[in-house]
Amino acid sequence: MVVEDEEALAHLVGSYLERDGFDVTITGDGAEAVTLARRIDPDILVLDLGLPGLDGVEVCRQLRTFSDAYVVMLTARTEEVDTLIGLSVGADDYLTKPFSPRELMARIQAMLRRPRTAGPVTESAGRPPRTFGDLSIDVDGREVTVSGTPVALTRTEFDLLAALSQEPGLVFTRSQLIAAVWGPSWVGDEHLVDVHIGHLRRKLGDDATRGRFVRTVRGVGYRMGTGR
Repeated sequence: MVVEDEEALAHLVGSYLERDGFDVTITGDGAEAVTLARRIDPDILVLDLGLPGLDGVEVCRQLRTFSDAYVVMLTARTEEVDTLIGLSVGADDYLTKPFSPRELMARIQAMLRRPRTAGPVTESAGRPPRTFGDLSIDVDGREVTVSGTPVALTRTEFDLLAALSQEPGLVFTRSQLIAAVWGPSWVGDEHLVDVHIGHLRRKLGDDATRGRFVRTVRGVGYRMGTGR
């Protein structure tokens, strides 16, 4: 789904998506986008931040109550706060206008290589959850609990947590996490990682000062905490 009120840009993006084999629905209205998303259950939303009426942030916030679609936020504003607000409500990535449609398609293809839900049963399926104090991470089932209470994470947040917990003794740089979660071909601002880590911490009831579950290693990156 392309949600963009600039008609020419919406149809340009739509044509690139159709060329790659996607079925495309286009709308320039935020409220209509939410209604359509409930009906057609899109895999991907290319979502403009500056929509009239119901803006992209609110569309994304409402979308996250019923959909795990990938969301790429488009913005004509370069202020960092806009990017942070958009990502904090569950966008997976963002691009600042003007952008190359080819770059957008490369970002989308990289996201699609990540699992949407738990994959098929393999020889590794049935592994015990990874535990860090009260935090339990079921990688095969893609489920996270804290003190037995389920925590609803976006796909990106879960993938970051899975990457960190796979090597709990290792400190990951931002570029290593980008490669693990967004893919080695991803190009953009690596501080995208910081935004998602901050949102992940809030959902886990953690913070940068305590670092029970996700610790900041100053000047390097992030690692798993012990849960204590």
